[in-house]
Formats: sequence, C-alpha cells, structure tokens
Amino acid sequence: MRPQNLNRVSIVLIAALVCRSVHSQLQVGFYTTSCTLAELIVKDEVRKGFFKNPGVAAGLVRLHFHDCFVRGCDASVLLDSTSLNKAEKDSPANNPSLRGFEVIDSAKARLEAVCRGVVSCADIVAFAARDSIEITRGLGYIVPAGRRDGKISQASDTFTNLPPPSFNVDQLSKLFANKGFTQEEMVTLSGAHTIGRSHCTAFSNRLYNFNRTSRQDPSLDPPYAAQLKQQCPQGNTSPNFVVPMNPASPAVTDTSYYTDILTNRGLFTSDQTLLTNSATANQVNQNAKMPFLWRTKFASAMVKMARLEVLTGNAGEIRANCRVINS
Repeated sequence: MRPQNLNRVSIVLIAALVCRSVHSQLQVGFYTTSCTLAELIVKDEVRKGFFKNPGVAAGLVRLHFHDCFVRGCDASVLLDSTSLNKAEKDSPANNPSLRGFEVIDSAKARLEAVCRGVVSCADIVAFAARDSIEITRGLGYIVPAGRRDGKISQASDTFTNLPPPSFNVDQLSKLFANKGFTQEEMVTLSGAHTIGRSHCTAFSNRLYNFNRTSRQDPSLDPPYAAQLKQQCPQGNTSPNFVVPMNPASPAVTDTSYYTDILTNRGLFTSDQTLLTNSATANQVNQNAKMPFLWRTKFASAMVKMARLEVLTGNAGEIRANCRVINS
C-alpha cells in the first residue's frame, strides 16, 4: 500500500477510536452547525503563522501540552497575569519559552467576527496543535470539540504538573501516570521534541555543571557537547541563546528525535534518560525503526491528551478574549 494511502487509513482508524472512546460531552464536528468554518479558520491562521516562522508549529504543540497538563485542557495557559495573580504563562516553565499566543489571538479574533461567543479558546488550542503537527508533516487526526474555557490560572500550578528537562525516567513515568498515560505513551509523546527549539538555560547544566564528579554529562555525545558549548557560552542566561531540539530536521515531525537519543544526542536529561530503562529503551528503538508506527501512536496519544480534565456543558465559559476571563 502506498504511503499516502496508509496515511488515509490511519486517519480513519484514529477517527474510529475517537468516536468510540472520547468523553461523551466532546463531539467530532462540534461546530458543524454553530460555526461551520471554525476549524478552517484556525488552520489558516496556523498556516500563516508557520510561513512567517516555522518554529511556531512546535510552540503551538507545546502550548497545548502545557495547557492540558495544568488544570486540564481549559486554555488557562492563555490567561494574562494581573496585579493580584501570576498566571501560568509567566511561570519559569513557560516564560520566556512558550510561544504561539499570537496565532491563537488571530484565530480567536476572526472567529469572534463570524461566530461571536461560540468557539472556545481551549478548542482553538487543540485544533492549532493538530494543524501544527500536520503542517510539519506529521499524521493528521480528528479533534473532538466542545471544551470550555477555565477561569483560573496560577503559576504555582505548573510546578508539580509540568516535567522539567532534568527529570529522570522514573519521575517522567510517575508524572504521566498521574495524568492517565502509560509509560509507552510517555515515550511516544516525548517525540514532540523532534520539532522546535530550546533555550540554553534548559540544559546548560549538562555542559558545565553536571555533578560533583563530572562537569559535563558523560552520557552526552562529546562532539555534540562541543557544538552545544559553542552555541551556549558558559554563564550566559540571555533568552536569545537557543538551539534546535533536533538539529537534523527541526521543523519536521519525524523520528529523528529517537535516533538522536540512540546516538547520545538527546538534548535534555529527560530525553536521554529514556535509554536508562529497558522498557523505554525498547520503545525508543522501535520508534526510531518504525516511523509510521510512531506517527500513528503519536496522533492517538495527542487525541487522548486533548481530553484531559476538560470543562464541558455549563462549566467554565467561552472567552471573548483568550487572554482575560469575561467580565
């Protein structure tokens, strides 16, 4: 069977799984009658953002992850801080690294112009993540919708709900398990690091201050470490110093991430640690060797993630502006 036909078959299979397993209050085609062009408008804004800056696709995928893992997929990550509250987006886990907000704002403005008060910011984030994966040559999937927007966003909630780049495999497995994911799904979702960039501060300890016996992480490929040191001078904390997560194909959703790990070129400790456990190491090997299988598993895991602790029905609200709760 030809690759394009395999893609179509997988999308159909994922759609079938969605229809059977998604929470009853989320629906495929939720906006079919209330805002027919909703998903097309979001897709168009993602496309425009991507052509201006290809890195925005990775930003939008990460935005979705950081939204769903903190208070569920309720767009709380989009809310601005106030004089009385420091919001999620301004926590160390999100600022200055999180990006893509302008794409969400543009999509929301267009949607409010044609379907006032109908499409939630939480659904826009979920659609935009899917569209970002597609535009970077990943496998498309159907996104059930009907999420509503939360009214609370606290920076402190990110501390225990988002995995830092220093986590080891046991810590990652526990955190993902707390969100309802298997260890295999954790390894699968980690593949999102195949696109995008990282600030040097997220991994500089591996280059200059690893532990008491070794300044440089011995599990890091020496030539790669030397390259990173050139890109990330010691002691520099400027947000302008960034490197691609996957140097070979930073704007393509592929399995190069897993190949990098196998050659000790995982950028974060939380990437390279996947080789320290036999089960996760086997998954890394399988994903590296079977790209199409990984893309299918990744799409399914993204559908599952988009259902985390969603607000539906009369819960929450439909924000008019994704950055502030309705007055």
